[in-house]
Formats: sequence, structure tokens, C-alpha cells
Amino acid sequence: MLLLEHDAKTLMAARGVPVPDGTWLAEGAELALPCVLKAQLPAGSRGKAGGIRIVRDRAEAECARREIAALEIGGHRVAGLRAEALVTGARELYLGFAIDPARRAVRVMVSPEGGVDVETAGRAAMSVVHASPEPAALERACAQAAAGLPAPERAVLASAAPVLARCFLDLEAQLLEINPLFAHDDGSWVAGDVRLTCDENALPRQPAMAALIAARPGVYTGACFKMAHGYDFAVIDPDGEIGLVTTGAGLSMKIIDEMTAHGARPWNFCDIRSGQMRGDPARLVEILRRMAAAPGLRVVLVNIFAGVTDLDEFAALLLAARAEVPELTLPMVVRLVGNGQVAAEARLGAAGLALEPDLDRALALAAQIARPQAQPHA
Repeated sequence: MLLLEHDAKTLMAARGVPVPDGTWLAEGAELALPCVLKAQLPAGSRGKAGGIRIVRDRAEAECARREIAALEIGGHRVAGLRAEALVTGARELYLGFAIDPARRAVRVMVSPEGGVDVETAGRAAMSVVHASPEPAALERACAQAAAGLPAPERAVLASAAPVLARCFLDLEAQLLEINPLFAHDDGSWVAGDVRLTCDENALPRQPAMAALIAARPGVYTGACFKMAHGYDFAVIDPDGEIGLVTTGAGLSMKIIDEMTAHGARPWNFCDIRSGQMRGDPARLVEILRRMAAAPGLRVVLVNIFAGVTDLDEFAALLLAARAEVPELTLPMVVRLVGNGQVAAEARLGAAGLALEPDLDRALALAAQIARPQAQPHA
């Protein structure tokens, strides 16, 4: 989950990271000019999309506020604006830390070309070193990655690396990018922009982060739902036609990708974690009620691949949830595979639900119901 820049800087500043003075811009608030107005939304490339503007007088500021507030970047509407003090007379560097699951390590990235062009000129000049997730190892990796830079840049990065590495580890982040990292001639530095991606599973151990997220339910919808309900659910396409009741984050994402690739429009992501339901249909009731209120849905696809879960028990809970949500009248395609499959299929078949044990055919059937005129994929 990508945090808003304002929230990321709030967390970082509390851990000793120097950031430009800034504030969440309330409606009608006066600005200390000149300043930078920055769109706050969970997406990158804001600068190139017009979401970051330097303003020097009132007229320019009012125009920029209106134009930025109306933007949509990366499929996200602007949630608010941060007004931030200008940083002048500084060189722009880049420093990033990212989890690399394939290597079971942290990728430490350094470039002398920070700013909006980091994906072009900055990428060509970037040095990458892998290290174990320990403060000293990350500091050494940063020094190694910066070895070819001039002495002033090396000194700034040597000062920044311990603070930022500790933040990355303490916040259990998946990605931390400082771009630009403003480097001054006196050796001081400022985190000009912060891109922080956190692990939602770490939120119970991160109370400050959880509080920031809970304060913005309209921005962090999925994370707020998970904190409240204990499982993953998020609407990914408000105009989607297929509601998903699925378990397993990886398998659920695969289903969404396959549907989308074949022209179907899934409405939601869901990892219901069926093994944690413990005989209670509440999770299913919550999801089905949300689906009943979604005007564009045409079909519900249930896909549960069970290990320890007893599918016959799950089938009973699914039927109980349907009975509690009579307003959901959509057709339902069900695929259950695993422990108790035969008994579950018998139970659901007796209730008149469409059963399809093959995943590809279940996806095709759901897509065909959603769009009767479209050809189902093979």
C-alpha cells in the first residue's frame, strides 16, 4: 500500500528525517508564499502530470489549487494538497530501499540524478547493491553504491543512509524512495519527496501508521477494511460486472488478471481467508451485502481452494449468508477444490447453485453470464 506523501513525511519526520516544512492545505487556508503545491494521492509521476506546482503569488496559487484538485493521476483522484516550503540551492540525488523477494534481500539504489527524470537519466546512472535487512548492512551497501560519486555527494549519502535505513526497517516498509534527496553544500540534506509503500500485515505493529490510515478511510479503503474486518476486500472497478468471493491473495490476483486480459470486468479484490471464518458466516454476509448494493454487478464468482478448510462447512456458511442477504439475487458460479469438496458440491448443488470445478471454465462461465453476447475465453 502506497502512503500519501504527506502521511509518509509525517512518519519520517517523527523518526528524525529532515523534510521541508509543510502542511495539509485546508479549504480556504492562506499560503505562505512562495511555496510548492503538491497533489496528494496514492500514485507516482505527479510532477510530469501537473500535480506539483511552484507558486509565487496569490493569483498563481489559486489557479494552481483549482487545477491540481481537478486532476486524476494513475486512476486516482486528488485527495488533498500539501503546501510545502521551497528548497533552493541544492543538488538533487536519489536514494531508495526496496524488498527484493527473489534474492531475500534489500535492494539499495543510489543515483546522482534525482528528480522527475530519475526514470531516464537517473536510471542510467543508478547503482544498485543488495544487502541483508540490517542497519549496518544497508549503510555499507549505500556507501558501496555511492562509491563512484564525488566526495560531497558521498558525504551527504553517508549522513542520510543510517537515518533512512533505520526508518525503512522500523516501519517494515516494502519500498522507501527519497526522490529528490536535496543535498546542500554544507553537507546537510532534506527529503524533498518520500515514496513509502508499507505492508498492510504490519499495521497491528505500527500504531502511528495505522492511525494515519484510519484517519483517511476514503484514501486507504482496502487497508481500513482489513483493519476493521481482518481480511482483504477492495473495490477495484466501480463499474465492474463480476463480484469475487475468493481466498488466497496470489490466486485472487491471478483470477483478476485473467479476467481483465479477456475483457471481463471484475468488481473487487477479495482474500476472505476462509480458514479464519471458524463457523461464522459474518465475512460472507458482509461481502454479499456490498455486492447487493453494487448496481453494475451481474454475477458472483466464488472460488475457494481449501487446504485445512472444510469445504462442506464453507458451503453451509455460504448458504447461510445467502439467506441473510435476500436482496442479492444475482446468479452465482461456484468453484470449490480441496478438503470436503464432494460433500460441499452436493450441498450447493441441492441449493441450485452452478458448480464448475475447472477454474478456466468457471471463469468463462462467469464472464459469459456477465456479458452474454461476448465469446467466453478458452
